[in-house]
Parts: sequence; structure tokens; C-alpha cells
Amino acid sequence: MSISTLNHLAAAAAAGGGGNGKPLSPAAPAAPRSVSGVLGSQWGDEGKGKLVDVLAPRFDIVARCQGGANAGHTIYNSEGKKFALHLVPSGILHEGTLCVVGNGAVIHVPGFFEEIDGLESNGVSCNGRILVSDRAHLLFDLHQVVDGLREAELENSFIGTTKRGIGPCYSSKVTRNGLRVCDLRNMDTFGDKLDVLFKDAASRFQGFEYSKSMLKQEVERYKRFAERLEPFIADTVHVLNESIQQKKKILVEGGQATMLDIDFGTYPFVTSSSPSAGGICTGLGIAPRVIGDLIGVVKAYTSRVGSGPFPTELFGEEGDRLRKAGMEFGTTTGRPRRCGWLDIVALKYCCQINGFSSLNLTKLDVLSDLPEIKVGISYNTTDGQKLQSFPGDLDTLEKVQVNYEVLPGWQSDISSVRSYNELPQAARRYVERIEELVGVPVHYIGVGPGRDALIYK
Repeated sequence: MSISTLNHLAAAAAAGGGGNGKPLSPAAPAAPRSVSGVLGSQWGDEGKGKLVDVLAPRFDIVARCQGGANAGHTIYNSEGKKFALHLVPSGILHEGTLCVVGNGAVIHVPGFFEEIDGLESNGVSCNGRILVSDRAHLLFDLHQVVDGLREAELENSFIGTTKRGIGPCYSSKVTRNGLRVCDLRNMDTFGDKLDVLFKDAASRFQGFEYSKSMLKQEVERYKRFAERLEPFIADTVHVLNESIQQKKKILVEGGQATMLDIDFGTYPFVTSSSPSAGGICTGLGIAPRVIGDLIGVVKAYTSRVGSGPFPTELFGEEGDRLRKAGMEFGTTTGRPRRCGWLDIVALKYCCQINGFSSLNLTKLDVLSDLPEIKVGISYNTTDGQKLQSFPGDLDTLEKVQVNYEVLPGWQSDISSVRSYNELPQAARRYVERIEELVGVPVHYIGVGPGRDALIYK
């Protein structure tokens, strides 16, 4: 195809038509945008589960599209009882909601059953309410062992993973020797496939012990798991697309966050999946045109776990004070989180990638005791040049100088406030300044951990 032809097609497309001047899809009806999403817009732990739990009654289905039990979502029921979820979607507390774990997720079956047993023992019925994709990959205990061996191998440059085996499981998926949920329906070949996986790990890591008796034990174990998991297994691609055709409403719950995205995050200090908007389509098997509103969840400050650059990080007493006030310890690992000021450069970058229609600003109450609050509004290089975008190069990111804007604190308890106009003027100014800087409206404001501690703006 010649350059002139390409130019002609590009011009025609820009004008709303094909190369002959006709519309590109003259008969295609507008797709119903029945899929919404709640995604993290920092380094995770922003409070996504709470918003999903609040919004779930408005939706027929809540779905996870990526990640595994490395996600930790803390939610509270109407009686104030705390639930720590890891793989099961946060819509599970609402009886009329179907929960789906999509093909892009990885499933540690023993952990999945442990989570279900915990819910059931606390009066939450899971029977017939959770579907697991037959295309999702299985995460084995061996992946968790490999995760620890890999981190030990890296020594001082370790990634800081949860050691839940997520990365090694996705590695098995990409190298095409992984096992999927549907393999549990073919136990006659399951052992041979698992043998390949074990041998691969043993050949790669000296500390990995493997024997045929181990394989036999694991196969017998998974025969029992297969029987119990069968009622949960479904072709979720079909289920979700049928639901879309039936005009059912679907809410996607992201795990981790955009700054941990395998492509867009602070690589290599990232997760092994795509927690940004693109992961919704690949992780559930749905078309981009059915996706409507995407809500970005962002803390009123910033936190991250594990290693990697963190431009607005606070150290010493300042960091400790924020960590203590925000109870910043991981739901999944219990690790203390690193804390710092809100990073607008990173937040704008996440908003660009995901196209958020609105934001949920969480933990605003954590800042209540501070006399002044800083916001990182731009980065400079070491020679004083202003960076125009969030850098992909970690050497550059680690050396940036953050330019801060200082805003007054409100120094009053806002945890009982439920109306935006009742917030102190300084708190409202903080929220509105964030909106001005990122160009996305804040529609939800969290002022406490409880389900009702949410202000609608």
C-alpha cells in the first residue's frame, strides 16, 4: 500500500468515513456500555475493595480480571464486621451479586477454598455465586517455592514480591508450560503436564527438591480439588458476553494498580499482570466498546510496598506518623507500607492511561492532624529541567527532584462528615486542587474504613 493511499485512508477516517468516503461501520449499532471498572491509580492498597462493595448492589456481576491472591481487599459488612478478601471479588457480601474470577487471573486452589471456607463460616453464602474461568491458570505451591528462591537469588536487588507465586505462575503461562483450570477436567493427562512443570523448576533452581513421590502426592491432592472446584468452573467469556447481550451490569474490580502494571509501572518493581484498563478486555474476554465508566481509586497521600522508586516518599518520623495514622500494613502480607505525599505526576499518568471518568479519593481523614499538606506537582531532572511526563527509565525516576505545593491542613476530625459541604474549607480546597491538577473530577471521598464512611461529591 502506497504512502498516498495510507494518507487518504487516515484523512477519511479522521473525517468519519472509510477510503471511499463512506462510514467505517455504517450498520453497526452503538454498543451498550454495560461494563464499569474500579481500578487502582497508585501502587496498590488504595481502598478499591470498599468502593466495589459500596457499588456492588447496583450491578449484577462483579469480576476480577487479573492477579491472584497477592491482592488484598479489606471490606466491612453492614454490621461493621471486617473481611479480608484476596481472590474472591468484593461483591460477595451482596447476595444478589454473581462474582466472576476471569481468565486473566491465576488461581491457587487451596487458598481459594480457604477463602470460601472463611466466608461461609462467617455467614456469607458462596454456593452458586462464584464462577472461575476454565481458562485461568493454576498457581501451585511449587510456584510459591520458586518465588522465594528467585527473590533469594536476586539478593540486594530483590523485587519485594508477596512470595505468593504470582510471578512464577505468569511465567509458566507465558512460557506455555502452565496448567489451566480446564486441565482439572482431564486428570488422565494432568500428571504428565505437572511433571513438566516440576522438572522445569528443578532444572532452574538448585534449591528446588523434586521426586516422583512428590508428583504422585500432588496429583492425588488435585484430584480431590478438581471434584470440589467443578461447580465453580465455567466458560466465563461466554457467561460475561451473554450477560452483556442481556443488558446486565458488570463491575470490574482491579487488583494492584497502574503503577504496578507490567507495561506501565515502575518496571521491574511491578506485578506480573495488567491492572490498568487494557487488562479488563484481555482478562475477561470482552470488547473495548462495551466498557463505560472507569473509576480511579487514589489515596489522599501515597503508599507502596516492596522495592522500587518512590519520588514523594517520607522517611523517619514523618513517614512513621503517616503510616501509623493510616494503619498502613498490607492486607495480604502484613508488611509495613512505605508512605509519602500525593504524587500528582504519577496520578496524571495513570489517568491518561486509563481514561478515568472520575476518582475516588480515599483516606482523606488520615491527613486531619497535619498543619500543612504537601502535594508533588512536577519533577525536575538533576540539572533543573522540568520533565514533561512520568519517566519510564528508573535511573531517571530515582534521581528526580520533586516540586511541591504546600496546602493548609484542616486539623479537625472529619471521620463523621457525610456531606461534602460539611467538610472544612481547607479539606475541600485540597480535594478541588487535586481535581484542578489532574483534570478528573473526584466523585467519592473516603473518610474512614467503614462502609458508610463515604462522601458523594
